[in-house]
Amino acid sequence: MDIALDLQSIAAQEHALVFPRFDADRAWQLGTLLRELAVARSHAIVIDVRTFGQPLFFCALAGTTPENVEWARRKSRVVEHFRRSSYAIGLRMQQSGATLAEKNGLPVADFATHGGAFPLTVASAGVIGSVTVSGLPQRRDHELVVEALCAHLDADYSQLALAKA
Repeated sequence: MDIALDLQSIAAQEHALVFPRFDADRAWQLGTLLRELAVARSHAIVIDVRTFGQPLFFCALAGTTPENVEWARRKSRVVEHFRRSSYAIGLRMQQSGATLAEKNGLPVADFATHGGAFPLTVASAGVIGSVTVSGLPQRRDHELVVEALCAHLDADYSQLALAKA
């Protein structure tokens, strides 16, 4: 995996995957789509769609544990703090050889820089929340979210997918 290439691709994903508007109905549609993808692929994941401060969709599929719920919470906090994908922040930390605690004073108990949380961006408002998946390896968590966002927003996933690792 090429970190610089992944960071460039994630920036393109974040730029392209923007909602014209976002509300509880859209959150439900996106969460349901993620659930359908996960069930069809036999993924044991937690799905969390939220605006900052308000959960709008949550689902824990068979095979998940409270640990997956906690990972989702911590990953979504990274998006809330940085307004960027948790995977992008994690890759940046990896590049710099630092942790969030060292670099930003953020406690590991509340923030996780692993892939799977992606910003919900609205064209007229900026980043207003996050969509998070937890249960797969971090790069796959990230890509599942991007795939669902592409399907929901009619974007071409083949053009936005990360390069094969």
